[in-house]
Parts: sequence; structure tokens; C-alpha cells
Amino acid sequence: MATTQSLEENATKALDVIETLDMGFAQTVQNWLTPVYTSKYGEFFQQTFLDIPLANFVLAIVVFLFILVLRKLFTKIVMVFIQQLAKNTTTFYDDRIISSIKEPLRFAFIILALHLFFLLIFKETQIIKNILNTLVVFDLFWMILAIVEALRGLVYSVTGKLNTDLSKEMGDFILRIIKFLIAGVGLGAMLQVWGINVTALIASLGLGGLAFALAAKDTASNLFGSFAILADKSIRIGEWIKVNGVEGVVEDIGMRTTKIRSFQKSLITVPNQIVANHPIENFSRRGIRRIKMHIGLTYGTSSSQISQIIKEIKEMLREHEGISQKDSLMVNFDAFGDSSLNIFIYTFTNTSNWERYLHILEEINLNIMKIIEENGSSFAFPSQSIYVESLPAKS
Repeated sequence: MATTQSLEENATKALDVIETLDMGFAQTVQNWLTPVYTSKYGEFFQQTFLDIPLANFVLAIVVFLFILVLRKLFTKIVMVFIQQLAKNTTTFYDDRIISSIKEPLRFAFIILALHLFFLLIFKETQIIKNILNTLVVFDLFWMILAIVEALRGLVYSVTGKLNTDLSKEMGDFILRIIKFLIAGVGLGAMLQVWGINVTALIASLGLGGLAFALAAKDTASNLFGSFAILADKSIRIGEWIKVNGVEGVVEDIGMRTTKIRSFQKSLITVPNQIVANHPIENFSRRGIRRIKMHIGLTYGTSSSQISQIIKEIKEMLREHEGISQKDSLMVNFDAFGDSSLNIFIYTFTNTSNWERYLHILEEINLNIMKIIEENGSSFAFPSQSIYVESLPAKS
């Protein structure tokens, strides 16, 4: 019973770290005021301003400004010196870590300055102490998250050994989970500052927690959908895809959604469960692009002209550097149209890049026009010929 009670008391005890930051500096500074109060100007400095002794108020401001000066010197001298030392090492991760913790360390000086200021003016109430403790915890976990972000390249190198193709996507996913866990622990620590028993709070949710879990089932589906996407290797960041009617370039694969930038430059957010449960057309992985067309020649074109045109088009396609010679290449006279003799052309470019594809297609079209012109034929267009057997006699 006693053990259980002590555990409950420890669980509900407020987290207090701010008291250890000044290392007795506030009391030392306060002792400096004793000669001031006993001097001939003691009566003046004993006057109060907002119920604060004037000497303490002035000293608090001086100490606050002094800490800000130390903060400036720390940034300009100490941090610069440490960064110069880090540049001499063979790895660049230490440089990134030092740069990442620069702002959290600067913020720590602000917290210390506020702590000393309130101590010296005798206004550090329990609420202010809780606020300062919360800021300390926030700053600590801010630093941890900054270090994790600085090690992003290291995470990519590890995931690259597991899967080269999806190293960035897997690395981003792992980093999100790590950051989420760190943020959760940090939030629990901040609640602990205010004496809130986090474990009891979670346990007290009861049926509310069940309702929350049911409401979050879509989020869980999206989370497992992201696992499926990474495991299947179906898409990667930067690829051109089409899924469930959404077409564009993949910008991000998150824990809950996949972000696709459409060709109209709008950003479309698709839940991962939709991406995982619908057919995905990945245009970036086809490697080649198809050219399929019909060209119509006039009915005045002779059979020998058509044969020569077909022969020259085939030779032109076989010699063109932008045409894939490993895939189908067909040029055939396939139909008598209503107003044209139709030649069917079916082949593939050796690139899937759209700009390069359009350039190759333009060259092919111009070459076909040249071949047809050189063989004395021309392109047909929809037309009708009317034959009159006889005209009515003149009256």
C-alpha cells in the first residue's frame, strides 16, 4: 500500500528543473545588495516600485541585460569557435548538429534571464515557475528534434543500404515516426510540469479512448497504406503517376497522405489508403513512349508511290536515333478511307521524357511530310466528288 501511494505521489509531482539552472547565482547577486541597503543611499533604494524594492528592480534589469550580452558573446565567439573546430573533422554531421542546436541554446539564455529577473524582484510565483519549467522542457525537446533533423542524411544512408530505390521515402517515414514519438514524450513532460499525471490521464479516457480509436480508424488505414506503398515500391517522390483520377508528380509520401502536384500546378492531397487500394499508373517507369498515328494520302496516289512512301518511312524510323529499335515498329497501308488512302504508323521513342518525346515526334512528322512531298503525293482531307451523268437540254 505504501509503495503504491509513493508511486502515485511521484507520478503527480510537478517536474521542476528551473531551480537548478542558476546554480545559486541569484542568491549571490542578492547578497551584493546588502551594502547598498546599509549605505547612505539605502533609504532611496529601499523605496518600492510596483511593490518591488528599487534596488532589486534595477539589479534585475541589469542582470537581465547582462545575460543577453552573454548570449550575444556566446553566439559570436563560442559557437563560431566550435563551428571552426567542427570543420576540421572528416564528417559533416557534427557541423550540422552544432548549427541545429544554435537557436535552442540561445533561447536557453532567455529562459535563464527571465528566471533570474523574477527571482530578484521576488515575483517568481508557482505559476511563473511552471511557465519557466515548461519553457525549459520545450527548449530541451526542441534541441533533440533539431539534432534528429540534422542527422537526416545519416538516416538516408542507413535506409539506402536496406533499399536503394526508396531510401529517401523510407528515411522520411522513419524520421516522422521518431519526431512524433519525441514530440509525444515532450508533451508528456510539459504536462508533468503542471503536476498532471499523464498515465492516469490516458487511463481515464476509458470509453472515450475507444470512441477516439474508432474515429481514428481512417487514420490507421492511411498509416498502413503508407507501409504498403513503401513495401510495394509502387511510387517514388518525383515520379509522374495517375491514381483514382488524380494525375501529376509525387511531391511527398507522408504517414497519412501522398501529395501530388498536378500539371496545373495545384497540390492534391490523396489519403494513402486510396493510393494503396487503387490501380496506380506510373508513367515515369515505362522508359519509352508510343507514337501511334494514321496519315491519309489522296486517292490520286498510285500503288507504287504508296509502296515507296512506306519503304522510306520505315527506313527513316529505323535510322532515327530517338526511336527504340528493340520495340515494335510497324508502317502499313491498312485502309481505304472515305476520302484518303490510310497508312498506319506504330512505333516507340527511346525516352519517356515528355519534352524529348515531343521533339522526336516533331522530327518524325516533318520527315514524313518531306517523304510524301518528294514522292509526288499529298495529304488528303475530307472531300466529296459529285459526278453528273447528263445535264438537262437547253430549252
